[in-house]
Amino acid sequence: MIRVRFHGRGGQGIKTASRILGTAAFLEGYYVQDAPLYGAERRGAPITAFDRISKEPVLERGIITNPDIIAIGDETLLNDAAANVFQGIRKGGIFFVNTHYEASHILERYCLPECKVIVHDVTDITINTVGKASVSATLAACICRITGTAGKEALINAIKKELKSIELKDETIDKNIEAAILCYDKMSEVPIETYRFNPVSGPKIIAVKHYLPPKGVAVIYAKGNTKKRKTGNWRLFKPCINYERCVRCGICFVSCPDGCISLDTDNYPVIEYANCKGCLICYEECSAKAIETKREVRTW
Repeated sequence: MIRVRFHGRGGQGIKTASRILGTAAFLEGYYVQDAPLYGAERRGAPITAFDRISKEPVLERGIITNPDIIAIGDETLLNDAAANVFQGIRKGGIFFVNTHYEASHILERYCLPECKVIVHDVTDITINTVGKASVSATLAACICRITGTAGKEALINAIKKELKSIELKDETIDKNIEAAILCYDKMSEVPIETYRFNPVSGPKIIAVKHYLPPKGVAVIYAKGNTKKRKTGNWRLFKPCINYERCVRCGICFVSCPDGCISLDTDNYPVIEYANCKGCLICYEECSAKAIETKREVRTW
């Protein structure tokens, strides 16, 4: 069995990437299981998805803690402790990262074990071909090729099926297929040392303790950590204010859903980039066109 764990952020198409991979493998005759795991269901928040692919019925359930392949759709997650992208990484496993950096750079920076690190700038290809940064088809294409579980025909049919199910236009689907094939052709199949669980011998009885309230009910005692969670690394594009064109209308100030724009003493807007998530509502609402966008998806 091949176990794949995807990591990305809400809005990048990570759940759809896992579905495309699963559907493509299913069309090639494999038994498949795929499922997402949501945290905070909002754009930019970390999301995880899982695929199990086997020639025999898949009897495992739940999250994948010991994946054969970890696929990182957003490189900023490498420095996000809450995302826990390195969980289960091991010697002989594959660590795929959507980045413009060299594999050696990631190996050295994060002191990874003797795993195979593969890198490819999937986002760049997607933006240039599709015009948007949703990496569902392109990321799935890379993993299809690396695992050798699906050929081009199955991949194309899987992309059509899954993207039609979320009601994308045919033109957009065709562009995603074009971008996916570009990524597929850049990759090559990699031998995978799959992880095997040790069989459990005999039944195991677990004694379950009974806890009285408040220990036995869902009560939150820990203090909030919102101030510690800097969401600025969720951005793919950041808004930049051109003060020569700014007319100080204040529309961006009142439009920011996260309160990341304040006004200085001269009533010019100032963006707090530590928490700006890059939703670009300010860019869309600026009537003076004084706000520009800049690509920003770098971890370091």
